[in-house]
Amino acid sequence: QVQVVESGGGLVQPGGSLRLSCVGSGFTFISMYAMSWYRQAPGKERELVARISSTGGTTNYADSVKGRFTISRDNAKNTVYLQMNSLKPEDTAVYYCNAVRSIMGTTYNYWGQGTQVSVSS
Repeated sequence: QVQVVESGGGLVQPGGSLRLSCVGSGFTFISMYAMSWYRQAPGKERELVARISSTGGTTNYADSVKGRFTISRDNAKNTVYLQMNSLKPEDTAVYYCNAVRSIMGTTYNYWGQGTQVSVSS
């Protein structure tokens, strides 16, 4: 069974840091999947936070997190990370990991259950 599982969320004060992890299991070749972090705050739509290509050579960030968040991956460990620094109250949300791959017209798309990040003093 293919799945991705997030961890690392919690409560942190403004200006603090957290590192989220997403571990994939059941993948034949997770290294062929682009991996992303999304977040959803209460009453808001889910938004893309950061994306990393299958090889790790390309990364993209939402403007709101550029310079503060860093996405990375370790394909040998089937894991993608999101290092979050200088956290702000507006970063409070449930953070979701996503794995996606398109091959021969078929898209394979997997979501985790999410991990809560709360930024508050």
